[in-house]
Amino acid sequence: MSTAAKEIKTDRKYTKEHEWALIQNDEVVIGISAFAVDQLGDITLVNLDVKVGATIELHQTFGTIESVKTLSDLFAPVSGTVVRVNAALESAPELVNDDPWGKGWMIAIKPSKIAEESSLLLDSAAYETHVETSSH
Repeated sequence: MSTAAKEIKTDRKYTKEHEWALIQNDEVVIGISAFAVDQLGDITLVNLDVKVGATIELHQTFGTIESVKTLSDLFAPVSGTVVRVNAALESAPELVNDDPWGKGWMIAIKPSKIAEESSLLLDSAAYETHVETSSH
């Protein structure tokens, strides 16, 4: 595993499926972790199946990410209304490889149940333990 793949940002929460959730003001920005990117390899396609205004539920699939190795579903870490979609990923999926924590973000949600659902997410320490014990 590369050094970059071991990077885990402490300013966000995580799912066991390797999505990250960054709570900013009244929205949650979502992407995938550097560990997930390392496991996937070169990203060749990001398909975001949601549009701005769509309602999304916790653990609902909001798209897929394809690499030279595999195709993986993307799961919502919180419920809410989609307020932004990173359209740049359609023509430049490599942004996820280059900057999974920034320019490689995928969608932003205005959360509807953040108080209940944020407790279901892993903090950076718990996610680090999950990555270290992960078999994939």
